[in-house]
Amino acid sequence: PGGGLSMGDLHFSQGDGEITFCGAIEMAGWLHIKVDIIKDGVSKYGIKNPVFKPSPMTPNYNDYLIFEGISVDEEGKQHYLDVHIAYRQACLNAIEYLKKFGYSGAQAYSILGTAPVQGHISGVVDVPNACATLWLPTQIFDFDINPSSVGPIKHIDGSIQMPLSQDK
Repeated sequence: PGGGLSMGDLHFSQGDGEITFCGAIEMAGWLHIKVDIIKDGVSKYGIKNPVFKPSPMTPNYNDYLIFEGISVDEEGKQHYLDVHIAYRQACLNAIEYLKKFGYSGAQAYSILGTAPVQGHISGVVDVPNACATLWLPTQIFDFDINPSSVGPIKHIDGSIQMPLSQDK
């Protein structure tokens, strides 16, 4: 019985899929909400899970670099239509790409966990492979990360104060 209304914690920024599990940029805030009750709404719309509308104040980026992954793991084993494996492969591809610009693996991983990346299930029709994509907004960087004929230029050289992990 009841509407089952629930809310989570507020994040300033977090990538789709909670890539780092707990790497969002947390924030304090207040929620001002308006709720309309649709009596017997679940039955009326024939759904089992909630539907929702995102905030009208969302990041608005128009240039993305899109990384693809399929459901084949790092050892080359195919996992039948496994979108989790496919999304992980898209994330790993993005991490390797960002490392070419001078980020450590941990720094690239942190960027994906805190940046407003978009995760998409991009295909499940190419059996046995699932395809997932990670959309990384290029405007969050203060240098160009787009591919070019000269290749990646290392912009991060360790001279700025950034936390480093053992994977330097």
